[in-house]
Amino acid sequence: MKTKFKTRDLTMIAMMGAICCILLHIDFPLPFLPPFMNFDLAGLVEIIGGFAMGPLQAVCIILVKILLKLATEGTSSAFTGELQNFLLSCAYVLPPVIMYHQKKSKRTAIVGMAISSVFTGIVAIFTNLYIIIPFYMALMGQDMSYFVAMCTEVNPLISNVFTLAILGILPFNLIKCGINSVGAMLLYKHLSPIIHGNASAKNKKANAIKKADETKI
Repeated sequence: MKTKFKTRDLTMIAMMGAICCILLHIDFPLPFLPPFMNFDLAGLVEIIGGFAMGPLQAVCIILVKILLKLATEGTSSAFTGELQNFLLSCAYVLPPVIMYHQKKSKRTAIVGMAISSVFTGIVAIFTNLYIIIPFYMALMGQDMSYFVAMCTEVNPLISNVFTLAILGILPFNLIKCGINSVGAMLLYKHLSPIIHGNASAKNKKANAIKKADETKI
């Protein structure tokens, strides 16, 4: 497992963190799920960076994303939203990245992402019920029933805190992590050479082989 940072790692961390910050702003709620939770694809970039460079680099990408977000628009939640974002991003990215760097195989990556998707959903239940929602309850002078009612409007099956957790928070995070995981599996092999700086070398080799074939003809 990598622990040292190369110069290229630092460059890629900065670039991928900036891309994550942009993706964080391209967000939207999902139908029938809590309207205060927004879907984005930042996790896709974070996990690809982790697979390519390592878990510590993945955490740095997450930190760069959050710091850029704070620098560009500040915080509207007294940093509780940013804390939750960091915790959920780490919960999703670190398990599969650590597993993958111990045994690099497609199966390991898939199993790791499946485990982390469920783990992230569980962590999200606690961060929402004990960090995010209590903060907004205090800010708005509302109780938990207000937030349950918000969710009931988009999904009548959500009627209390338990159903909010099981039918709202958990499925939202499973869907979000699942889509990010599928995207990572489809894109990683194509992006890995670029992240490692091997794309130009492979292109030169391919061009050399092509020229050699043309010479033979």
